[in-house]
Amino acid sequence: METTAQQTSNKSNTIAIATMFFIFAMISFVTNMAAPFGNIWGFRYEWAGMAGNLMNFTAYLFMGIPAGNMLIKYGYKKTALIALAVGAVGLAIQLLSSIVGDDVVVIGGEVPTTLNLFIYLLGALVCGVCVCMLNTVVNPMLNLLGGGGNRGNQLIQTGGTLNSLAGTLTPMLVGMLVGTLTKETTMAAVAPLVITGIVIFVLAFCIISQVKIVEPQSNLSKVKYEHTPLAFRHCLLGVIAIFFYVGIEIGIPGELNAWISRESFEGAAAVAGSLAALYWLMMLIGRFLSSIISGKVSTRTQMVTVSVVALVLVLIAIFLPEDITFKSPEISALNITSGEVPMKCLFLFLCGLCTSVMWGGIFNLATEGLGKYTAKASGIFMMMVVGGGIMPYIQDWIGRTYGYVDSYWLIVAMLAYILYYSIIGSKNVNTDIPVNDELPDLRDL
Repeated sequence: METTAQQTSNKSNTIAIATMFFIFAMISFVTNMAAPFGNIWGFRYEWAGMAGNLMNFTAYLFMGIPAGNMLIKYGYKKTALIALAVGAVGLAIQLLSSIVGDDVVVIGGEVPTTLNLFIYLLGALVCGVCVCMLNTVVNPMLNLLGGGGNRGNQLIQTGGTLNSLAGTLTPMLVGMLVGTLTKETTMAAVAPLVITGIVIFVLAFCIISQVKIVEPQSNLSKVKYEHTPLAFRHCLLGVIAIFFYVGIEIGIPGELNAWISRESFEGAAAVAGSLAALYWLMMLIGRFLSSIISGKVSTRTQMVTVSVVALVLVLIAIFLPEDITFKSPEISALNITSGEVPMKCLFLFLCGLCTSVMWGGIFNLATEGLGKYTAKASGIFMMMVVGGGIMPYIQDWIGRTYGYVDSYWLIVAMLAYILYYSIIGSKNVNTDIPVNDELPDLRDL
């Protein structure tokens, strides 16, 4: 029979887990605004289509390690609260870009653009700082609360299900608000969504500030670090895997969205948003299924399986003739718009079933056995999420230069590395490095 202390501890853990799940959803809500918002700017300035996404993920490069250090110094709750405040400011700056007029300025004396674009990009950068800090908090905390291993991965995948739900709704809502994308479309069209985001961040700040959250490794500031997380080969290779994975996750729907949006048929933006929404819906389904089986099926087995399947799906999409089309499904309850699109799109958004498992799987494998180095590793991982800005930007350049379908060869190359990591690179060959300085085992809390 449980003692009062055990019951209190279990309740605190439940509250902490629920809080992290909510934060997981907020991360996706903010991140997935970038690609559809970028389509608005891309119609006016071709180079700007993925610029917001690039700014959003560039923040990870500069904020990843500081965010990990914040975990050590301030703990999980305070870091999350700071992140939520920063997120509200970032969205407010993006909202300002819908208000400021189109005063023409010049880049390098040659490229004319508008002041509100720079304001939007600044807001995207600030939002990137926010989601970097939130990601730094939520991933190691869920993994630690689950005690690592399959259970830790299961919690991450469950939180990822909510992450995917928010990812499904965001591009869909943008597509609904924008409708047919033209050169006259501005950020004012999506102002209601941005305002909603600000309100949610403020409410989340107020709620979390009143919630008591278990600090999984509250004594990290007193621990001595003889090595860095990169001394572990499986962590080092996992950092590279995360860089490529986020490029895959963002690049597949992002380039699909850009490709269809730039097609010249009525309501192309809405259909593109719907296809991106279907990709995130597939991720939701995949993470939900993974959260059910992760207690029994190992992370490595799941990773190998989804890497192979994703490679097959993308290769089919590349080689399938573009004149073979299908009518995308219309789901009125989810506001998913129907349209005649190339069959290639079907195989691309089905990749969401595979990528859904990869984030939690890579993080789980790469931090397994790190002990006191987990928080620092999380910061490094967040820094490498910049891949979600760099790789899609490269893919978009390839798409505009050589063709949108050919740009998916970059995805194939990155998936091949993920497969290598899943089979070989994720094995811990540095078990001789001490990782525990009397840190608490969360399973005993």
